[in-house]
Amino acid sequence: MPEGDAVFRAARRLRAALEGETLTRSDFRVPRYATVDLRGQVVESVGSYGKHLFVRTETVSVHTHLKMEGSWRVFHCGQRWTKPRVAARIVLGTAEAEAVGFDLGLVEVLRRRDEHTAIDHLGPDLLGPGWDPAEALDRLTRAPDIPIGVALLDQRNLAGIGNIYRSEICYLRRVHPARPVGEVEDLPALVNEAQRVMYRAAHGPPWRPLVYGLAHRPCRRCGTPLRVDMLGEKMPRNDRVSYRERGIYYCPKCQVPPV
Repeated sequence: MPEGDAVFRAARRLRAALEGETLTRSDFRVPRYATVDLRGQVVESVGSYGKHLFVRTETVSVHTHLKMEGSWRVFHCGQRWTKPRVAARIVLGTAEAEAVGFDLGLVEVLRRRDEHTAIDHLGPDLLGPGWDPAEALDRLTRAPDIPIGVALLDQRNLAGIGNIYRSEICYLRRVHPARPVGEVEDLPALVNEAQRVMYRAAHGPPWRPLVYGLAHRPCRRCGTPLRVDMLGEKMPRNDRVSYRERGIYYCPKCQVPPV
């Protein structure tokens, strides 16, 4: 699943192509918004919050979430698309460029004044100008018995982290992902590490994993073979609670498992 850094970079590409430009093409290929026509409107801004992306005109905010497979790509007018046309969910075009959203998991067209409803439930954005580590820390500590690896994925705590970066952050802080939040020795340092990792991934060269996807390879610090285990998280669904498990990568020597 694309994480906050990928959405941040996608917003940056769309901003360069669309911001300040008049839309000459508006094609929403989802039934609910099939009649929406933004042609003639100027794109005032493009931004992201966690894993959410917004393209804003003077009247509406086009809200999208990539979910598992989605992507935004920008093409010159007339350029051949690099993904099948049937995968396109939105096409926004100007005189010179086409921004195409492929396989988007969520598409909404909101009134500008209602945009906040899409993100009110989220914690502070790790890559936003309003990043608030104190608020993130407060939200994390409200559930001290939750494994830190689960808490980092909960977008209500801090917005932007996915399965890759939770393993990377815990590894850098020598914290086992299954350790309860209340037992993490220096939680403020871990929160700061999360922001540092995400910022570097969004603004620097592509992030090279230290542990994620590297099970059985030697730890860079101590040489111990890295491990992968499954860590479950509660998923409310139709008045019932189910569990979804994802892989956590860690060093069994540097990151001592909880008892």
